[in-house]
Amino acid sequence: MALKKVYLGLALLLLIIFGATMGYQAAGWSFLDSLYMVIITVFGVGFGEVHPLDDHLKIFTMLVILTGSSAVVYIIGSFVRIITEGEIQRTLGKMKKTRSIEELKNHAIICGYGRIGQILCHELAEADFPFIVVDVDPERIASAEALGYLCVRGSATEEECLSAAGIERAKVLATVLPQDTLNVFITLTARNLNRSIRIMARGEQPATEKKLKQAGADEVVLPASIGALRIANSITRPSIMQFLSDANGLVGHDLKYLGLEVDELTIQHDATFEGMKVGDIQQGMKGAFLVVALKQAGGRVLRDHFKEHHMAPGDAMIVLGRSSDLAKTDKKQMGRTELL
Repeated sequence: MALKKVYLGLALLLLIIFGATMGYQAAGWSFLDSLYMVIITVFGVGFGEVHPLDDHLKIFTMLVILTGSSAVVYIIGSFVRIITEGEIQRTLGKMKKTRSIEELKNHAIICGYGRIGQILCHELAEADFPFIVVDVDPERIASAEALGYLCVRGSATEEECLSAAGIERAKVLATVLPQDTLNVFITLTARNLNRSIRIMARGEQPATEKKLKQAGADEVVLPASIGALRIANSITRPSIMQFLSDANGLVGHDLKYLGLEVDELTIQHDATFEGMKVGDIQQGMKGAFLVVALKQAGGRVLRDHFKEHHMAPGDAMIVLGRSSDLAKTDKKQMGRTELL
């Protein structure tokens, strides 16, 4: 809108210059003298008249001064408005972001917006968990802000930066930088600023875990170790890992603390359960376990729509149940293998 006003002002100024030049030419002046007179008049240079002015030309010259000067002022004002509006918008944007950060409570602070940080932020956003990204790289900050994330640009090793992210009001801080030394230093700084905050730290080297714990981390995550363990389980326990590998699978964290376990119950040949429906078997066990998946003899794992499946020798039910109840399973009817 402001740019259109600049174009309008320029068009008006050119029209005034053209019209005034024609006016002086009508009084018998040459084109060059007329244009020169208009330019020094409109821009207020203050040079004397090119030719003596009679009363009519004096009145005409005053009109040229008023209209020409007004057009110049209009153009300059439009330019100033473009500049100030941009600055005001940026200032208002910063104020709005600062206000949003100041209003956050019980949020997460994500230190580092690299590969792990990006995945972490995506998952938190999907879960509608409030968080703030802290990173020193302007390109990463711009990328995070483009997704609508609240960000603080700066080094998370500095107290001022963490304070700007509201660490005093935060619930958890996750430092996921690829440098162990920085994660240790950030953990120390964060713990000094907030004694009650939960700190989760990434460690590249297993030896760093102890240092991060000493620095004040509540939980240390070793991506390399987790990845290696996952691959090992996929090799040694392919059935359960196939079942747990996607978003539709069972999350088996800390089942032992709840007195639960995941077992694989294989139907024996000539067993009573042979030919029975999965749903009927589960009902007949009177709540001893819950069937969460079915592994057919050929290796195919069914995660849903298996309750009407008739059990055949070699088929296995992946069940969730209490350890005490599963231990009572008739071994002659079903072979039991603890998976998790």
